[in-house]
Amino acid sequence: MEKADAQMLLIFGASGDLTTRKLIPALYELYVRNLLPENFVILGAARTVLTDNEFRRKQCDGILTSQKELSAKDARLSLFLKRVYYMGFDTQNTDEYETLKNRVEELQNLYSLPDSIVFYMATPPEMYEVIPLGLQKCGLAYTSDGFRRIVVEKPFGTDIKSAKHLTRLLESIFDEHDIYRIDHYLGKETVQNILVLRFSNGIFEPLWNRNYIDHVEIVSSETLGIGNRGGYYESSGALRDMVQNHLLQLMAFIAMEPPVAFDPESIRDEIAKVFKSLHHYTPEEMQEQIVRGQYTAGTIAGESVQGYRDEKNVSGDSVRETYVAMKIELDNWRWAGTPFYIYTGKRLSEKKTEIIIHFKSTPQQLFVGQCSGSSCNQLIIRVQPNESIALRFGLKIPGSGFEVRQVSMDFLYSSLSDKKLPDAYERLLLDVMLGDSTLYSRADAQEASWDFIDPIIKNWVKRGKDGLAFYASGSDPEEVDRLMPHNKRCNRCNDIIK
Repeated sequence: MEKADAQMLLIFGASGDLTTRKLIPALYELYVRNLLPENFVILGAARTVLTDNEFRRKQCDGILTSQKELSAKDARLSLFLKRVYYMGFDTQNTDEYETLKNRVEELQNLYSLPDSIVFYMATPPEMYEVIPLGLQKCGLAYTSDGFRRIVVEKPFGTDIKSAKHLTRLLESIFDEHDIYRIDHYLGKETVQNILVLRFSNGIFEPLWNRNYIDHVEIVSSETLGIGNRGGYYESSGALRDMVQNHLLQLMAFIAMEPPVAFDPESIRDEIAKVFKSLHHYTPEEMQEQIVRGQYTAGTIAGESVQGYRDEKNVSGDSVRETYVAMKIELDNWRWAGTPFYIYTGKRLSEKKTEIIIHFKSTPQQLFVGQCSGSSCNQLIIRVQPNESIALRFGLKIPGSGFEVRQVSMDFLYSSLSDKKLPDAYERLLLDVMLGDSTLYSRADAQEASWDFIDPIIKNWVKRGKDGLAFYASGSDPEEVDRLMPHNKRCNRCNDIIK
């Protein structure tokens, strides 16, 4: 992989959990793999008062937690942490950003760094406007001989109006090509492999359309509840938290047309086209083709768990959804009439994220035991856990006669290399340091996805508790059965020869 040029990474919200659990361990892994620049500095900034050494000890603990086999005395770890600094100041007060500018210039001079900086917003969303304005006010947002790039975590807005407002504000300070809207799902190896699977193999791409694919399922389920995120989840919910970004992005990778070239803008052009072709629901279709649910008390892995309304910082009469199932259609030539089913939720029976391509069945069933329905041949792309791809099809059982059983041809992504699969943040952090925006969302795609989601949110607000399904933890809402007709389901799909 390409190595980035010398630069500084400035992380806002650096005293928080995201920095310690994900960002710094990912940067250390890049350092060990010799992918960080030869000359770099990582500067953390937040309101919490910490010295450089206190911050380093905290980040050291985070790295050791993520890499159990690593010792705190490892020489490489010590050398890496020497390039990690911290500055505590009131990030909400734009007048104090002048002191941040002085610290940046001091470190640049100390290490003879060029004037190239990546700003990473590991902060609550309410800071996404304040920090850029502070950088603009003190002059840190501009350079004449380096670069300025800004990484914004989700959620990028809460509706179409706020997303557009945030985009306009950021574009008044940074160029669009320097704004990186991060979605860590797109950093996963298997998600990136979708593009290679489709566009490098002649056996798949000719079948990748409404003529041969009956429907597509995209599933992201979790066994965990909301934990201590009650305050956030009450204002977000599964639709904003998972569907608007992660799952629609996965759908776009499956549904997009071949790009004219493998470069960031060509790929992002095709993703934007998918979002612009999303069929917008009528109010009647919303009731028929969308299920929203909320988990109640139940049992998972033999352990009793409480319901959503009993979680910390959750209202006792909350109507916030923790589960969403949707039948989505695309109004374009390739996919007309081929539905995409999206399912996501908390406190379900299994933790997994996968995409299942259901190919159409043969027009006749000639053999005993042959699968019927439209799900007999499946391509299963497992994003997590155990990133893998499986192809399911029918074969004759050994012996006399022509009895058919379903078999599975499995590929584990880790088998391509004996090296540890890189974490999603490793890939995405390296990309932004290299200036590669392929796996980052563009403004027009963000706005098109919000344009699709917004009417659903407004409809739910209007309906209140009407239509909210309740499901016991460890199970799915029964209402989801109405989304997919039974004649689309395989009668022997689970009858697989291991």
